[in-house]
Amino acid sequence: MTSQTPNVPTADQIRRAPKVLLHDHLDGGLRPGTIIELAREQGYGQLPETEPDKLGIWFREAADSGSLERYLETFAHTCAVMQTRDALFRVAAECAVDLAEDGVVYAEVRYAPEQHLEGGLTLEEVVEAVNEGFREGERQARAAGHRIRVGALLTAMRHAARALEIAELANRHRDSGVVGFDIAGAEAGYPPTRHLDAFEYLKRENNHFTIHAGEAFGLPSIWQALQWCGADRLGHGVRIIDDIEVADDGSVRLGRLAAYVRDKRIPLEMCPSSNLQTGAAASFAEHPIGLLRTLHFRATVNTDNRLMSGTSMSREFELLIDAFDYTLDDMQWFTVNAMKSAFIPFDERLAMINEVIKPGYAELKSEWLFQQTVTTSDSSRTAG
Repeated sequence: MTSQTPNVPTADQIRRAPKVLLHDHLDGGLRPGTIIELAREQGYGQLPETEPDKLGIWFREAADSGSLERYLETFAHTCAVMQTRDALFRVAAECAVDLAEDGVVYAEVRYAPEQHLEGGLTLEEVVEAVNEGFREGERQARAAGHRIRVGALLTAMRHAARALEIAELANRHRDSGVVGFDIAGAEAGYPPTRHLDAFEYLKRENNHFTIHAGEAFGLPSIWQALQWCGADRLGHGVRIIDDIEVADDGSVRLGRLAAYVRDKRIPLEMCPSSNLQTGAAASFAEHPIGLLRTLHFRATVNTDNRLMSGTSMSREFELLIDAFDYTLDDMQWFTVNAMKSAFIPFDERLAMINEVIKPGYAELKSEWLFQQTVTTSDSSRTAG
């Protein structure tokens, strides 16, 4: 007799499943031990802890504190030790290795070059160091038996005035590992329309960009990102739930904006653990991703800041599976969504889906058959 739930993944299967990550911040994913070593090398003496385990706990607790000041302080520490070429190279290489070990086969990792100039580097040197680090990380992962491809997203800070400059930088490096552009930072008071010149430039250059929107500020942020700026994807986009009404009888009505987002298949870069920390959702069980998946929005699963959230792609999926009883089929659905939405050429996306992702999930889904065969054989020998 066959199992009724053969696709419910184990923790090991979740880790081994091919995963695609679209929203991950380089300065939010450092290893605690690396931060401590870089701080020592560079003479940075302001870390709150000097032991890796304790420092990792401090970052998570600071991000969970509910204090914006403490949350922002976490990035002050990581950026402080990412001001040299060697440091950027190391952090980028370790990022690729860590993601690959977690089963990520394709990732787009974002960072703001303008935040790494205090040590005298130029914007060009920052980008070159990170790109070289990603390539080295890919090589190290391959030597360890893992495969990953990493693209960079260059981020401009929305409270600053360098968006066009960073957009031009992204365009210059689009053939050497930079796959797109992003703006990040506080949404309230800094609407994406402040940077229209950057978005208009990228559209003229046929380049890709995503915009942090709909995390803290709500529907107006999403509307501006799409209808004024022309974003290809929405960073977070979790507040699209505010334009969806669920009646007592379970029927659902989409507002004009929510319907547009779904109809146009606009990708939502959802980061559940991070959303809980920022108050965009109260719990995993109440996270809008559950309803958005049911309604077939182009939802994707992401980490945002692995260090601050103490998370990984595997952990995000484990928590979603616990909350919504997801199966390997659901994991594959989210993963294919993400790969369809990546900023690399169509034929390469299609090859990743057909030659890496679907075969990977098919193999995982078939494992229960062989486990059951072994169990049946063992039972027969015992009975004999």
